[in-house]
Amino acid sequence: MREKLGLIGFGAFGRLTARHLSPGFDILAHDPAATDGEGSATLTDLATAAACPTVILAVPVEALEATLIAIRPHLAPDALVIDVGSVKVKPARLMDDLLLSGVRVVGTHPLFGPQSGKDGIAGLRIAICEVRGGKDARRVAAFCRRSLKLKVFLVSPEDHDREAAVVQGLTHLIARVLMAMEPLPTRMTTASFDRLMQAVDMVRHDSSAVFRAIERDNPFAAEVRERFFALADQARGGAGEE
Repeated sequence: MREKLGLIGFGAFGRLTARHLSPGFDILAHDPAATDGEGSATLTDLATAAACPTVILAVPVEALEATLIAIRPHLAPDALVIDVGSVKVKPARLMDDLLLSGVRVVGTHPLFGPQSGKDGIAGLRIAICEVRGGKDARRVAAFCRRSLKLKVFLVSPEDHDREAAVVQGLTHLIARVLMAMEPLPTRMTTASFDRLMQAVDMVRHDSSAVFRAIERDNPFAAEVRERFFALADQARGGAGEE
């Protein structure tokens, strides 16, 4: 009999998660907005999903605190709880503060999404953060490496957010600006411009909740934004020089 895995949240990323984990687990998913398990999960109530030995939280960072409070009474005493949020300092603190001491906790951030993972996830990257002891983080890392063929980075929540403030923060910020400038040229373009627009298209359909998490919930994002706009102002001044 296969192990049951609870999946809280069955939006775009939750469905991607279920698709890749369903070969090894019986997935019980809960999401009030979902109407179909798409063949990879069985939709169920919150208590049933939260009672599984492993529980993955695929909810927006802004909904994490309420979700943790809701699942807390239903978790097994030694459950493994894993989040997949785009930032890690805040989720790690919330999970450590709100979940009972016996519950095992690992923070993860798959560095891909439904768009970049649509043709398969083998070779893509995932960050894994120790929250309550390194043993569980290492076990999750080994599973991701062996079973999902992902490239794994074991990092602290702080180091993750510091790098993500640049890697994700700037990508989404620039994409938002370029999308606001549309329609943009599509005929006489350069290879570099085409690649820039490919990057925009990879995050175009990310939810506003993802953007808010990256820009608001990352404690290092504001500093990166300020530096970027300060340098942009310098570049604008230089562009006017003769």
